[in-house]
Amino acid sequence: MIRRIAAVVLTLALTPALVHAQDTVLTVTAPSADVYKSPSNVTPIVGHASRGAVLPVSRNLGSWVKVAWPGAPDGVGYVHVTMGQLGPASGAAPATSMSPRASSTTAAPAPVPPARTAVPTRAVARPAVNKTPESHLLGVGGLVGPMSTIGASARAWRDDRLGFQLALTRDAMSSDLAGNRVTSMQIEPGVVYGLLDHVTDYVWLRPYVGAALSVRRETLRFPTATGVEPVSDSGLGLRLFGGTEFTFASVPQLGLSVDLGYRRVPTPFVGFEADRLSAAIAGHWYIK
Repeated sequence: MIRRIAAVVLTLALTPALVHAQDTVLTVTAPSADVYKSPSNVTPIVGHASRGAVLPVSRNLGSWVKVAWPGAPDGVGYVHVTMGQLGPASGAAPATSMSPRASSTTAAPAPVPPARTAVPTRAVARPAVNKTPESHLLGVGGLVGPMSTIGASARAWRDDRLGFQLALTRDAMSSDLAGNRVTSMQIEPGVVYGLLDHVTDYVWLRPYVGAALSVRRETLRFPTATGVEPVSDSGLGLRLFGGTEFTFASVPQLGLSVDLGYRRVPTPFVGFEADRLSAAIAGHWYIK
């Protein structure tokens, strides 16, 4: 299972499908849209776009879009999709209305290229543009880990930093000598906090740290020949973890996470102690 997920990650990383500026624009519908340095509302604001501004989009990250912004140090900025409407670009160059952030130096507006005379060409069909992209607020999916761990997972972001997640997992351990087997079910509600994002033209990396309670139910089963009834026990533990969520430009709704953690849980059955160090690979499909 882990190998399959790793193969999916590698395939997505090698075959990105970017949205170019000439294909998509963001038309600002809010009275004023803040333009940020990075796709996060805790990064510096590099300018403002007034209502009606048409911003060429170079990449769609789901809840954020990367736009051309001459007032920024690197010539680009990020706007939240709720500030406008995405749509296909028209044949003429879009007219933008920019209001750079007050500073000692005001960047000169980008020159408008002269209009070209239309030349009859054969029409080429373009793929439809998604005007209502997912906003990365709620994602559902699954996870896999060591010790035959498998389960379901959900993650919700309150904003671009604070998030909540819930995991329901099952794992099993066996004793080769006695033939006994312990199965356990865990419910782990927790919180995550996103760190500084790292954005490239192909992938959006969102590092995070988090903590979760681990409500654990373990059952010890003996070989059938012994005639001994199963024994169960419950306990409460804690898991601390950190990892990174990957969002690919080709599939902005999908978030793949890899994290490492430290889990401290009760071990009621001798010889079936759970590993303190834990690892997991999770995938979430953001439905809104």
